[in-house]
Amino acid sequence: MITKTLSYAAAGAFALLALASPRSQRARMYLNIVVYVSSLGICSMIGLVTSIVMNFIPSQRLNNNFLVARCFYLIAGTLTGVRFTVEGEENFEKARPSVLVGNHQSSMDILYLGRIFPKVASIMAKQELKYAPLLGQWMYLSGAVFIDRKNRGDAVKTFDQVGAAMKKDKLSLWVFPEGTRSKLPVPDLLPFKKGAFHLALQAQVPVVPVVCENYHRLFDSKTRFESGTIRIKVLPPVETKGMTAADATALTDKVRQQMLDALIQMDTEREEFDVSSTADQPSSSVVGSSSARASGASLSVGSNVARGERGLGGIAGWMGKLIGTGSGRDTDRKAARDAERLKTKGSSGQRPEDYHLVSEAQRRSAGDEATQQDQQTSQAKATGTQETQAREGLTQRSTGGGGNGDGNGSVESDETEGSTVLVEAPQ
Repeated sequence: MITKTLSYAAAGAFALLALASPRSQRARMYLNIVVYVSSLGICSMIGLVTSIVMNFIPSQRLNNNFLVARCFYLIAGTLTGVRFTVEGEENFEKARPSVLVGNHQSSMDILYLGRIFPKVASIMAKQELKYAPLLGQWMYLSGAVFIDRKNRGDAVKTFDQVGAAMKKDKLSLWVFPEGTRSKLPVPDLLPFKKGAFHLALQAQVPVVPVVCENYHRLFDSKTRFESGTIRIKVLPPVETKGMTAADATALTDKVRQQMLDALIQMDTEREEFDVSSTADQPSSSVVGSSSARASGASLSVGSNVARGERGLGGIAGWMGKLIGTGSGRDTDRKAARDAERLKTKGSSGQRPEDYHLVSEAQRRSAGDEATQQDQQTSQAKATGTQETQAREGLTQRSTGGGGNGDGNGSVESDETEGSTVLVEAPQ
């Protein structure tokens, strides 16, 4: 009876969240979190079953992670409306086996792993995850490598074993070198730990960097969990042949810088897209219709085009089509009006100058020019003071030499309006 009551209560709460999701950001967040966690639990159970079955098929045992990852992406991605576009996916095949390193932003990274996780690959994870219900058991049966970060000796021993297995089975290994979730609202990376790079050097296998763009605009774990499309870049492999453990620091810094550059570039392209897509459409068509949003698909970064009714996707998008999104306060339209008001008349609206904005470099340049002008003004004042003093000295000498001269006439001083004028006295 209690179980039945709880089931009805849970179903009712889920239905209310679904109905409210098209009109409430908070309702969408709770709805998508419930869907995400539930999908993770379902796929963990699927993983337990498939890992047991695949253990009897030696050639498929290491593909269990690939299978479960795609299942999770299919379920959770569809229901939440989160999709990914991948660039450079062919780089996985260029380097096999390899150490795969990716940036770690939040718990939603599992979803992007679901989209790109390659075949014949496993995961390196902290020891604590081994004992997580369902998830830990599935990871263990799927060949995940668990590292005790507190025990350096045990970690080194594990690296030796993993390095040998990577060469033998041509197994790639996924690692998050930041070691923990960054949760950064800006495109940046935490310092990298060197374990993954020591492993690559020890096994003499390439490092393949994978960069997922900053998605804080969609998910921040506190106030929003929105649908949308996120870009992923698989960068070219970084070779380690001939390198030794002494090169670990240089290798770590090199890979981190490549990933950071790609992360910043994707963020810059997204911002440029946001400006150009707004400028290329009339303010009346920027928001409010899915066709207006979809018209931006041909622009530079198609992953920024919102999906569905008013940008909603997944369950919220389906409910929006069924019951509507309501009028409410159209903040997008207000933002478009404000942008039009601030934009310089006749400009394209695609450059910061069109909105009377300046970059940091321009601001510094303007400051340098102002400093030079101040210096020139100070020099001009100093020169004017010296000329005034010289004229006053000349006036004093002329006045002191006046009076009855030698019969050839005298010079008198006539001061008018503060200026000293020398005139010759009549004969």
